Amino acid sequence: METVKNNRSVVKNLILGFQHLLAMYSGDILVPLLVGGALHFSAAQMTYLVSMDIFMCGIATLLQLKRTVITGIGLPVVLGCAVEYVAPLQSIGNHFGWTYMYGGIIAAGIFIILVAGPFASLRRFFPPVVTGSLITLIGFTLIPVAFQNLGGGDAAAKSFGSPINLTLGFTTALVIIVINIWGRGFIKQIAILIGILVGTLLAIALGRVGFAPVSAAHWLQLPQPFYFGVPQFEWSSIATMILAAVTCMIESTGVYFALAEITGRDLDTKDLKHGYRSEGLAAILGGIFNTFPYSTFSQNVGIVQLSGIKTLRPVYYSAFLLIFLGLIPKFGAIATLIPASVLGGAMLIMFGMVGAQGIKMLMKVDLNNRNLLIIAVSVGLGLGVTTQPHLFQFLPAEAQTILSNGMVVGSFIAVILNVLLNNTSLKHKIED
Repeated sequence: METVKNNRSVVKNLILGFQHLLAMYSGDILVPLLVGGALHFSAAQMTYLVSMDIFMCGIATLLQLKRTVITGIGLPVVLGCAVEYVAPLQSIGNHFGWTYMYGGIIAAGIFIILVAGPFASLRRFFPPVVTGSLITLIGFTLIPVAFQNLGGGDAAAKSFGSPINLTLGFTTALVIIVINIWGRGFIKQIAILIGILVGTLLAIALGRVGFAPVSAAHWLQLPQPFYFGVPQFEWSSIATMILAAVTCMIESTGVYFALAEITGRDLDTKDLKHGYRSEGLAAILGGIFNTFPYSTFSQNVGIVQLSGIKTLRPVYYSAFLLIFLGLIPKFGAIATLIPASVLGGAMLIMFGMVGAQGIKMLMKVDLNNRNLLIIAVSVGLGLGVTTQPHLFQFLPAEAQTILSNGMVVGSFIAVILNVLLNNTSLKHKIED
């Protein structure tokens, strides 16, 4: 009887882990496809890049899950390559070459490890009004990504927003909503997984899924250090990657606090330091194995909130599944069959839940004029930059890397305004 119960627990956690994997999978394979395509990788090179990226996502996630004396925040977080790195990597790869790109990744990883302590000590600059605004921004600035996927993935394509794409996307979202309203127990916990599966099956029935990627993929791909060449280092490439790394550290901070809020855990400076170090170590390994730097994936916060499962075990399963899929590209290719519109429908719910979690945190804040101003300006600027990223197109590329990211702009403004408006010596100057 005990054996049967344990087997059921394994299957349950495996399914929950698979749900985490599917939530981040599209965003994760998007980065190697974008970077590899821009750098004109061959089919064989692209296969390695995608497979090893998936493999390294699993390794990076394990580094974050397992607490050691120097690494691991121990929260149910999945790591992948953030889209903030795409433009810098493309620029470095095209201007200097692939080896300098990987040199920049390793240097950024070392930088993250070195500044983990000082950056974590800035925790006092992230009170609830700042973290709530930051988490709200994480969710709402990603909504356009969800809608782009919902329309088909490529906004320039003629089929973007076609009736079939909209049907697949909104059907997926509707299934997730219906299960969350009327579902019970385990079925409710895997609502996102069921929605994605229903959407994909509908796509197959409508003839929108091709199985060529599976037949073309290899059965085995082992990690190989310096597959594309030994990393080389150049100061502007390193500076560009460090700027992108700081951006991702800010976003990771918001994710950490969101997960801490959901799981009922209080984060201290040591926890944050361990979290940053894990991401730095993952970036160094990414450079060695010629993949990418890695940071927390925001969409998985929505899964933790929706499923109600706050333990680490399902995410451990997800990490090992990522490693397994990375070693066996043919199995990993199966997940690429999920249409972008289906994933967009699921992302719409997940990202919305992240934003709603931020609003929930803001409800605990004293909404006086000072705090309302912090929320209004930081969220407004963050969303504004997200919808109009070309606003700073005439500035230097390094400045664009920072200012075109709504998360960075909004979080910096929230921190600065909080220091100015909620500083004890300045409070009396602001009438409530």
